[in-house]
Amino acid sequence: MRGRKQRTEIPLLLLLVLMIPVWTYAVRGDPPLSSMSAPPDPSPPSLSSSPASTSMAAFSPGLPVGGRKHRLDSHEKLLIALIVSCSLLGAIILIFMALWVYYSKFSHKSSKMTSRRSEAEKGLALAPFLGKFSSLRTVSRKNSVAFFEYKLLEKSSNNFSDSNILGVGGFGRVYKAQLDDSKHVAIKKLDCGSQDALREFENEVDLLSKMQHPNIISLLGYSINDETRFIVYELMQNGSLETQLHGPSRGSALTWHMRMKIALDTARGLEYLHEHCNPPVIHRDLKSSNILLDANFNAKLSDFGLAVTDGSQNKNNVKLSGTLGYVAPEYLLDGKLTDKSDVYAFGVVLLELLLGRKPVEKLAPAQCQSIVTWAMPQLTDRSKLPKIVDPAIQDTMDMKHLFQVAAVAVLCVQPEPSYRPLITDVLHSLIPLVPVELGGTLRTAGHSGN
Repeated sequence: MRGRKQRTEIPLLLLLVLMIPVWTYAVRGDPPLSSMSAPPDPSPPSLSSSPASTSMAAFSPGLPVGGRKHRLDSHEKLLIALIVSCSLLGAIILIFMALWVYYSKFSHKSSKMTSRRSEAEKGLALAPFLGKFSSLRTVSRKNSVAFFEYKLLEKSSNNFSDSNILGVGGFGRVYKAQLDDSKHVAIKKLDCGSQDALREFENEVDLLSKMQHPNIISLLGYSINDETRFIVYELMQNGSLETQLHGPSRGSALTWHMRMKIALDTARGLEYLHEHCNPPVIHRDLKSSNILLDANFNAKLSDFGLAVTDGSQNKNNVKLSGTLGYVAPEYLLDGKLTDKSDVYAFGVVLLELLLGRKPVEKLAPAQCQSIVTWAMPQLTDRSKLPKIVDPAIQDTMDMKHLFQVAAVAVLCVQPEPSYRPLITDVLHSLIPLVPVELGGTLRTAGHSGN
């Protein structure tokens, strides 16, 4: 609108300037006839004057008489012509100056807009949150995220070497990398050729850029290269809970108290999502592979690509997603998504920590059994429960604590959502089972790692 207004004002200015000489001449007008009359000649009229000429002079007393008056008129016309010419020339110069100033400003704004668009094409802007990230180049932990040049990520990960792979996900892989400042990071490389993958990438960057919690993975930045997207996180040195439980070590590095601490950290992360985010966030893909452990085995939730806000109201617009064995039955069968869906998944993770089993075990080529179906009849039997506990921690815990944790897990995986506790209630149930030095309230004679 502003540009259109300026373009409209220029022709009006030109018209006004061109009309100035005309108005000047019109105001000035013709001089009065009396002023143009020759002064009365003191000498008497010539005797040779004819009566006709005398009568003509009497009839036109105001007409100029003599050559001197004609010369005055020609000089005045020349002066007027010069004034008009100078006015026109000045007007033309002013117009060209105005046009030069206008187009200089316009071209400057246009070049700035073009540079911004080029930066957006490089990855500084991402729909649907272009406005938030379009001008950010450094990390600021509130509603901002850093953009990394692709060449830097390529160099820091040794050209995304297979030897640097930390894990493999649905749309890509996670690589270990070392930035120029010697800081180690994790880079998730996503092939965003499909709309689903692109949507998950944008969703994760958007949500994580707004979150800051000790039990939520920290987002350091992102990058774009053609159809490939990259998310840069803090490096979690001990990998995922899934790797620790079901990998080569088979849970040997995780003592009973360590496992309770991981459960408590996970519950704290979920409580933050459900109770302290506005609007509340439902993770929707909580599982042991998305719980990452740092050097001190502090647990943090990761992978927010499927997370949704206010899921109870948007359930009709949410595509059914999740991982087999962790998906709550009401969501799987009816598409009903609430925070209790996350509580169900948390219950499955708690069973993994207790029993050391995978969420789904293959019994035969075409037959699988979930950990919930297998464990439920034995979790409430105090004589059977100690026998099904993960061998890596068998007989290392207080039996009373084991029964308490089993009771919490049973409540979390109830088929009816209304029977499941809120994650806040789960959190309060676990705090007394974790030693003080690990973030709980349990006081022990001495911390031996158990």
